[in-house]
Amino acid sequence: MPNCYVVTGAAGFIGSHIAERLLRDGQGVRVVDNLLTGKQAHLDYLKSLGGDLSITIGSITDLDALNKLFRGVDYVIHQAALPSVPRSVADPLETNAHCVDGTLKVLIAARDANVKRVVYAASSSAYGDQPGVSKNERMSPAPISPYGAAKLTGELYAKAFYHSYGLETVSLRFFNVFGPRQNPDSTYAAAIPKFIKLMLNGERPPVYGDGTQSRDFTYIDNVVHGVLLACAAIDVGGEVINLASGGRVLINDLVDKLNAQLATELPPAYVPERPGDISHSRADISKAGALLAYEPLVGFDEGLRRTVEWFREQYRRSGTR
Repeated sequence: MPNCYVVTGAAGFIGSHIAERLLRDGQGVRVVDNLLTGKQAHLDYLKSLGGDLSITIGSITDLDALNKLFRGVDYVIHQAALPSVPRSVADPLETNAHCVDGTLKVLIAARDANVKRVVYAASSSAYGDQPGVSKNERMSPAPISPYGAAKLTGELYAKAFYHSYGLETVSLRFFNVFGPRQNPDSTYAAAIPKFIKLMLNGERPPVYGDGTQSRDFTYIDNVVHGVLLACAAIDVGGEVINLASGGRVLINDLVDKLNAQLATELPPAYVPERPGDISHSRADISKAGALLAYEPLVGFDEGLRRTVEWFREQYRRSGTR
């Protein structure tokens, strides 16, 4: 018998992929998004898939709306947030309103609706710029941006609701997720989609600092896989778990790989470092393997190839770059 899922932030990049997978698996899906950073096109795409889907245009800061939406729901996959470290540095109050107040209201509504579990999209930004080869969940959090602090607060609330009310929660710390449908145009766009679009147009990609910083870039299919495992796993209530590829790619190497795939020779355009950015981010994913039986399905190079091809196809269809 199908379950019923709420996916908050389903007009966003990650949320739309999770909702798509649930619909293709024959599950009931209710989505909510205020379209502040999400795209109506993503919701239209979900509609085109058919299946048991309902869409609410609204904010997770509206507790009354959440109470109605969560009735009869089995699982809540909480993706809604106001993403971006630079955006949080520019406006910490707005980030707090969506990432902290909104998450608290999601947890209250889930508790009152007796949902089976909330899977919360946490962030590797909680680690800050700590030294070491990789980040593991035993490290003390040390966020250096308002976004990191806000996402960490959501984790703490999720754990507190598990211990205080028995609401099962799992917090998954995502690391630099990328893939098709990611927005390349925002002021706060992630590196990979932004670089691809610029380089398809013959423009040099802007690299903050000297390009020796590294990231654990994680293809979207791996994240969807891990989220669904977290919904079904046993004995994981209150846990915080890294969800990533476990790899490490230097930003300069990313540019080289994109040049190879795009048949271009565009060197980075180096610009000053940004406040709140970290130097290195790589996940230890052994806990995800132990508790969720998780392992990445798609490696970085293959994920990058798929992403480049998706963007190429979009530009071919539009007739523009």
